[in-house]
Amino acid sequence: MPKTASLQPGTVGVADPMASLGSLLREWLPRQRWFAGKDRPVTDLRLLSMTELFPGCLHLLVHAEHAGLPTGHGGVPAPAGTTVPPPADCYQLLLGVRRELSPRQHRAFIGRPVAGPLAGLAVYDALCDPRSAQLLLERLRHPGAAGPLRFEADPSVPIPGGLVPRLLDAEQSNSSIVYGDDFILKVFRRVQAGINPDLEVPWALARQGCGRVPAPVAWLRTTQPEEATLGVLQPFLRDAADGWTLALRALATGDDFTAQALQLGQATAEVHLALADAFPTGGHREVARTAVAMTERLDAATHSVPALRPYAARLRTAFAALASCDAGPAAQRVHGDLHLGQVLRAGREWFVIDFEGEPSRPLAERRVPESPVRDVAGMLRSFDYAARQRRPWRPEWARRCREAYCAGYASRAGWDPRKKHALLRAYETDRAVYEVLYEARHRPDWLAVPMAAIERLAVRGG
Repeated sequence: MPKTASLQPGTVGVADPMASLGSLLREWLPRQRWFAGKDRPVTDLRLLSMTELFPGCLHLLVHAEHAGLPTGHGGVPAPAGTTVPPPADCYQLLLGVRRELSPRQHRAFIGRPVAGPLAGLAVYDALCDPRSAQLLLERLRHPGAAGPLRFEADPSVPIPGGLVPRLLDAEQSNSSIVYGDDFILKVFRRVQAGINPDLEVPWALARQGCGRVPAPVAWLRTTQPEEATLGVLQPFLRDAADGWTLALRALATGDDFTAQALQLGQATAEVHLALADAFPTGGHREVARTAVAMTERLDAATHSVPALRPYAARLRTAFAALASCDAGPAAQRVHGDLHLGQVLRAGREWFVIDFEGEPSRPLAERRVPESPVRDVAGMLRSFDYAARQRRPWRPEWARRCREAYCAGYASRAGWDPRKKHALLRAYETDRAVYEVLYEARHRPDWLAVPMAAIERLAVRGG
């Protein structure tokens, strides 16, 4: 069984690896796509747990602390002279440690520590190493424990050995490895205590017989310092294309996408109905409380992104209208971050993936029942995003897709999102505000896309 806090016999003990890794990781972590604290200087890294998965590969959970920022509740400026420390983050790292790197490993090179127990050794991201990725799959094929780590699997689904791994290089908030054309392993980089919805929800839907969501085959979790999900292995839909790619392809060729959008609306409604059966519903959430939360998010975003300020007053009217409108369908478990990149089309069928929700939100908050309109609004915004990827902009393409999607949803759900105008406008506005904040932080070149929606929602109300 792999040993905790050690390296291969005959090399070097790692009783305090942060003495070697601290300075390297403080430089390397902020450059990673999945690191959430890019706008906050890292002041300290603290080791929470370490396990040697196999010789030369260390599994670490690292607690990142950041400098406090002069902000108050919800991002509103605090009184002068006060500093509120932002929440710290926990990250999962798989680090390879070798004396010399192979050419493949060199592209994942992090650095050579100059002090501490790892001084002089090459440290790299082991998930980029095919050998490490294969050994990780072997651990999932043979469930068991390694220190605080637990490898578990559905015994009814065989996982063959010898599958060739490849790390996906698409931009995402986690790391994903495809094995052959059979399975995909999502490794959660930012870890929060509790069961991750990307394991909890697909497992529950599989028990409901919902075929729209690939079921978990195996998973990795930890018991220390708290119970948390670390990774999920699911079937890989080898001939599938994601909705974003298909939408852009249709735009490029001038093809209509309304038939696919209608079917996607039907698939979304079917997943919502299965979620309502699999999890307790929350009744009708207080729309007034939801409106307050949306307003607070707008205020925080306006403070961070000055471009929002001219529209803020008119955007608040969408949330004020929500406080007095029909509550709509009962609150239930939802996807939480639905867009064209979170759906796959294989053959003539749509599948929904990535139930993790918005990674920036606390895990407990992502598991709270919400209005299914939240997911509908997310997909409607995604059609608009796609339409703006080409010049000239195709607003009619987006409008037809939005209409078809809502019609398809209504045909399965039994209610029409278009008839819940105040509710849909509020959720779409809230989503656009989130997009503005995200793009300003991560992809400034894309900021014009959600800002166009902000202008539309503020000026015309929808």
